Amino acid sequence: MEHELKTHQQFYEAAWSGLKTFEVRKNDRNYQVGDTLILKEWDHTKEVYTGQKLRVEVTYILSDPQYVAKGFVILAINYREMC
Repeated sequence: MEHELKTHQQFYEAAWSGLKTFEVRKNDRNYQVGDTLILKEWDHTKEVYTGQKLRVEVTYILSDPQYVAKGFVILAINYREMC
């Protein structure tokens, strides 16, 4: 499944550069390993999308409530391509 997600500029840039290899998200989309995330860069000061997009793959999901707030997940991601 493919999910389009709003991503603030600082987090988008970190994912694009390879420094950030995870996403913390509310699990309102039933994320699964193998899903594709389209991270859409969001300029929160202007409240607009910048037009930059990054395609990543979910490789692991941490949802254990001992480590993650209820209703949230940590998604390990692997960079795939700019889109």
